[in-house]
Amino acid sequence: MTSPAVRAEGISKLYRIGLREQHHDTFTGALLDLVRSPVENFRRLRAMGAVTEHNADDQDTIWALRGVSFEVKEGEILGVIGANGAGKSTLLRILSGITEPTSGRAEIHGRIASLLEVGTGFHPELTGRENVYLNGTILGMTKAEVDKDFDEIVAFSGVEKFIETPVKKYSSGMKVRLGFAVAAHLKPEILLIDEVLAVGDLSFQQKCLGKMCEVARAGRTVLFVSHNLGAVSRLCNRGLLLDDGKVAMQGSISDVVATYGRMVAARDEEISSNRTEGVTVSRLRVEPAGSLLDPSTPLTFSFRIDIQKSYWNLFVQLGITTPEGLNLVLDSVNSERLPELRSPGRYEVEITLPPLWLRPMIYSSRIKVIAHPENGPTDRFYSEWVNIVVKGGDHVESISDRVLAPHTDWRIRAVAY
Repeated sequence: MTSPAVRAEGISKLYRIGLREQHHDTFTGALLDLVRSPVENFRRLRAMGAVTEHNADDQDTIWALRGVSFEVKEGEILGVIGANGAGKSTLLRILSGITEPTSGRAEIHGRIASLLEVGTGFHPELTGRENVYLNGTILGMTKAEVDKDFDEIVAFSGVEKFIETPVKKYSSGMKVRLGFAVAAHLKPEILLIDEVLAVGDLSFQQKCLGKMCEVARAGRTVLFVSHNLGAVSRLCNRGLLLDDGKVAMQGSISDVVATYGRMVAARDEEISSNRTEGVTVSRLRVEPAGSLLDPSTPLTFSFRIDIQKSYWNLFVQLGITTPEGLNLVLDSVNSERLPELRSPGRYEVEITLPPLWLRPMIYSSRIKVIAHPENGPTDRFYSEWVNIVVKGGDHVESISDRVLAPHTDWRIRAVAY
């Protein structure tokens, strides 16, 4: 049985936050506050030394993590996802030793490296060459390791022409590319990655993703934090979903991503339910139902629209997006084609798409309604998100950047010279 490379047991992290100072409208109030402030400041100073049950829930404290426990086996790639502020980056900082947990413990078995702040330690007065050695040393590489990989690092970054130029003359993109190139050539047993695939332009992002695929195939243990659900789904085999500093779910990456999508949809639906009039879009369903769809299957979308008032024009839009947010399908009809939608009422709508031959991945679908009243601003209403999980086939085996994966018929014949 494979032993755990990383084990977290009940990790919690409490931070103190700044509060707005109270301002008084009267001279008497300001004078009393001046007298009390030394006592209040002394009390806060003593409280900062330790966290107790008494002060942990004060208004000037916030739990970034609370009771987080999980294991990562050797050679496993764990994707950590969640909304902004869920505690993902705090978790990686604790595992990398940058900060200490308030309570709980983490066990790390093996040499660890972190790609948390790309380009940390770059000195503006030093050249690119000098900064490669400086940054590599900061990240835990020896001089011999930097010597061995130097040419490959520079080639990967694409800044060969400027490697002898002081970094202060680099653009922000050049510095990020060089910083990631150094970090990407680390060779630890455990690698922590936080949103580094968002650096640089599109072509460089593809190179970064390819490098991370190499790391995954090399059998190293990886914890990968990203909002790019497509990259997470492609690189990771297990997932950890954080919500408000707590573990909401852990399991297979497809199940975790799907659960995250439902959580986001539920929150969006809660926000849209506050409307008192207009349009309500509900009961979005995709057929055939099931957790895994065949790429060759036609898709039928059905949903309900409740229109509470009249609009002079109304657009109903079906969108299917990739995890990266790319609009894969975007089709719409208006009330000129469907004149029934001009009048208030309840309507059932059905849309059928031919086989799309999508690559195995998790896609998201949604209905958007753009309503134009005779007077006043345009209204927009949304349905919940519904995930479409496409399974693999015999003809789709390798990791690829393509979105469509049609079943093609290849023929070849020999010809004489």
